[in-house]
Amino acid sequence: MMKWLRYAAFVLAAAFLVLTLVNANWLAPEPKGSVKLIAQGGFPQFVPNEAALDGECSATAIEEPFHPYVENTVEGARRAFRWSTPMVEVDIAPTKDGEIALFRDEDLSCRTDGEGRVAERTMEELKALDISHGYSADGGESFPLRGTATGKMPTLGELLMTLRGRERVLYDLGAGGAERAEVLAAKLEELGRNPVAKRDAFTGTPEAVARVRELYPDAWAWNEAAARECTADYRLIGWSGYLPQSCRGETMLIDLDSQFTLWGWPNRLIARMEEHGGEIIVTGPGGNGFSLPEQYGEVPSTFNGYILLADAYAMTPALHSRYDNRTQEEIDASWDAMERRRNAQ
Repeated sequence: MMKWLRYAAFVLAAAFLVLTLVNANWLAPEPKGSVKLIAQGGFPQFVPNEAALDGECSATAIEEPFHPYVENTVEGARRAFRWSTPMVEVDIAPTKDGEIALFRDEDLSCRTDGEGRVAERTMEELKALDISHGYSADGGESFPLRGTATGKMPTLGELLMTLRGRERVLYDLGAGGAERAEVLAAKLEELGRNPVAKRDAFTGTPEAVARVRELYPDAWAWNEAAARECTADYRLIGWSGYLPQSCRGETMLIDLDSQFTLWGWPNRLIARMEEHGGEIIVTGPGGNGFSLPEQYGEVPSTFNGYILLADAYAMTPALHSRYDNRTQEEIDASWDAMERRRNAQ
């Protein structure tokens, strides 16, 4: 009996040693490059626990506003780019007259003073709306931003014409399928924007992503469910050093609060994903974007992938302070909001 116990202990020790060496960070090459930020919607109003709303209008669940922007505006995207945010995510919404508006919802009634579907309205009709109309921090008792963004629903072209350098765009195709990807591709060609050359990216439904990959084989395109499947598969078998097929050439989404459950995190995992042409995005706890500056400190210093920001107005200056051109009043308002956010957790 003692002989078998010694043998079992030896096997376990050997297995532990192999697992340790296979996934050792100190044996992995140090990743090249630095972390890159993705600003969701440019400068949106922050919605705490948005995932828990279960389809309800998120505009009526924002925290108390401390800046004047709403998501998907040219002004917000331009300022995010000026603050050295390399990529801004925008929501794609085709219109009745062949334009593409930047707007998050299929329906207008949540955020605007209009009704009906975006697809049933012309761009001229959409331009007449106030896209800040529905925002409330007290469940609809008051609307502090109402009237501040009339006429500010932009077209995709209005955004792209302001880009002059290395600014990158993440196109969110929402609930649309293959047809929406085709409409977007046609508009990008009309506007002279080559998304592969500009290193833009696409996200959306499996059908939309599949069509994007047919249209742009070299573009970065990903689906959230598939990206989380990659993460789950790697957590299951990554100990072996094998990168699952679901991760090869794909995107991995890693929640901040579960990053250290992944084998070889960060350097070894990064090397494995890079070897097979994959990308890594780190999100905040629960899959939301980063919303507090101290969350940056929880990401390993060698991470060179992407961080998703739920509140780029507060988060970008915390990482790129030299580009921060806010007034002292704006800075104070931002830090007061961060303190309220911490206390509400």
